[in-house]
Amino acid sequence: MWEVDDDISLVPYFANEEVAIEWYQDKEVCRQVDGIDGVYSLDRLRAMYDFLSSHGECFYICYRGKLIGDISLRDNAEIAIVICREYQNRHIGRKCVRSMINLAKEKGMDQVKANIYAFNKQSRKMFGSIGFRPSGEEWYIYKIT
Repeated sequence: MWEVDDDISLVPYFANEEVAIEWYQDKEVCRQVDGIDGVYSLDRLRAMYDFLSSHGECFYICYRGKLIGDISLRDNAEIAIVICREYQNRHIGRKCVRSMINLAKEKGMDQVKANIYAFNKQSRKMFGSIGFRPSGEEWYIYKIT
């Protein structure tokens, strides 16, 4: 477990579909993350976690003892984050992304990136507030110094 602050920790991925499926059953969250107009099936969820955990580091976000989302740092330096809607806009995501930047730095990466849909103004604002800059239509880059 990785302590982000007194309220937030990152728990290394383990198979836990019964909890994780909850935040992937919100159509708006799935639209923000994948640009789809539906929700995840268990098969899609398993495939996603299999991919993320085999192509980098994947963590659950634990807020005050409850799993509320996930975050990953892929081997290609891409950061992806999902937080269930009721816990959004509490600066949890910002703190977790900063932790992934620190992990990337430890791994010797010189930058990280995030793929954010044009309509996802909330994520664009959050990543921008951390220091990510647009690089193309749907990519944001953060240079690690």
